Amino acid sequence: MIPSRQPSSSRRARELPRRTIRAAQPGGTAQTSRRSPLAIAASIGAFALIATFAIAPPATPDAAGQLALYIAAHPQTLSVSERVSLQDGTRDGYSATAGVESLAATGTNYAWAKLVMLSGGWPQSEANITVMVRWMRQENGTDDWWNRNNPMNNGYGSGGGGGLGSYDSLVTAAQKAAENLQRNPSFSTIVSAFAASAPTNITEQAIWASPWASSHYGNGSRWHTSPVPEITAPVSAW
Repeated sequence: MIPSRQPSSSRRARELPRRTIRAAQPGGTAQTSRRSPLAIAASIGAFALIATFAIAPPATPDAAGQLALYIAAHPQTLSVSERVSLQDGTRDGYSATAGVESLAATGTNYAWAKLVMLSGGWPQSEANITVMVRWMRQENGTDDWWNRNNPMNNGYGSGGGGGLGSYDSLVTAAQKAAENLQRNPSFSTIVSAFAASAPTNITEQAIWASPWASSHYGNGSRWHTSPVPEITAPVSAW
């Protein structure tokens, strides 16, 4: 009896690829391992759970971020019918009192707030005027909001440091308030909020974040939102 010989290691090495190829062909005896649907679902669930904890919750947008979201959510569009045709026509004559003169004649704190909007080219919307009269109240109070002809304690062009200067009239004060907001990049978010007639809370947050007041109005903790009474300034202040 001839003892059986085991193939040498070199022979086994040469035969291994052939067996592997034969097993991969149709009809081969090799079986491919398969993961059960339950195991796959468990893997996906574990990955989703890890991803959930790895993603930090989004931060609350600041005033500029909230303003950007508001503007994006309220686009302004103009649609014109294709059937509209342009025709020459006779226009009726008209006349109007200048905005500055009309508001000065009214003489109230609300009229002055509208004059600031007019000077800055911003809408005289309810939201803008509400913010403006509240801001005036924070700076100079209500009963004598025209104090030193400087309702906003504005240092720009008033000749006084720290906003303690005065103007020759409330008309000039309104113009200088608008100019100061537009000329200083630190107030750009306030300007954008006024231009968009943003909700009062967004515009007010922009004011608190700005350097207009060194106290930042306590970041809103010392800012009052109660209705502001309408008070008329002396004619001489205008």
